[in-house]
Amino acid sequence: MNFEGLSCSAAAAIDVPLPGTATRVGAWLCVEQPGAWGRDVIGDQVLGPEITPELATRVAAARVRPTLIRRPGRNEFTGTRTVLLANSGPAGSWCERLEITDLKQLLDLDLGLLNGPPPGIGAPVRDSVILVCAHGKRDQCCALLGRPIAANLAATYADQVWECSHTGGHRFAPALVLLPSGLTYGRVDTESATAAVEAARRNELSLSGFRGRSGHKPIEQVAEIAVREQFPAALDELTVLDEGTTDPALAGSALVTHRDGRRWRVTVRSVSLAPRRASCGAGPKPVSALVADRIHPLG
Repeated sequence: MNFEGLSCSAAAAIDVPLPGTATRVGAWLCVEQPGAWGRDVIGDQVLGPEITPELATRVAAARVRPTLIRRPGRNEFTGTRTVLLANSGPAGSWCERLEITDLKQLLDLDLGLLNGPPPGIGAPVRDSVILVCAHGKRDQCCALLGRPIAANLAATYADQVWECSHTGGHRFAPALVLLPSGLTYGRVDTESATAAVEAARRNELSLSGFRGRSGHKPIEQVAEIAVREQFPAALDELTVLDEGTTDPALAGSALVTHRDGRRWRVTVRSVSLAPRRASCGAGPKPVSALVADRIHPLG
């Protein structure tokens, strides 16, 4: 198949499946930064040379995802920035919000706390934070496709919505992440994005465009989606475990457990797809995807 002339998102939409493509992130540091962003959140020193090197060292050591956020549309900078701290691990996810007036205040944060229970650094955030990737310097698909979605969602959800920097997988643009759950979506339109937000409010999970939870490994993401497609469950009723981590003989399978005691072993395999660009500014490269092979009930 010839993908020449297609954007990375258009080429991926032809046959690349979404399940298992959510970027693995357990902890988030989201910093409001109005205006233009560089290609690299940390490497381009968007937050200034005074703090960027030290902040880069700290987020790497704490295994925290640095993310830039801004309100949809053109907004004047007031001098006060919103900072969102979140944990999207499989259990006990949380989000807190605080405001700073000087970027140096970021260095006062103990980022290691983001990988544990709520630290009480900021005010608890009850509603889902809606992040829509609009990082045009990283890939044009994110800006062209993501910004209209963010603007439309902001008309309904106002303070919950942020444009954000690269979340991983711009070939799946428009891309959306809900925090603190880490629910990651791709190829959304306003209708499917709204459905995802409303489902989360009801403790449900919309499968339309669902790529997986950021707190799960790719194999776990694929397994959860495969089970949910056959056995509907509430948002918090399933737990997933990559069985290869506990028994090498079961590598390539994940155990999905329902709160009511039902269990399924899902075997997952990798498939090779035709080479294409993973980013609009890159050359073609081989593509592989994970797919569910078999769902086996266990008692």
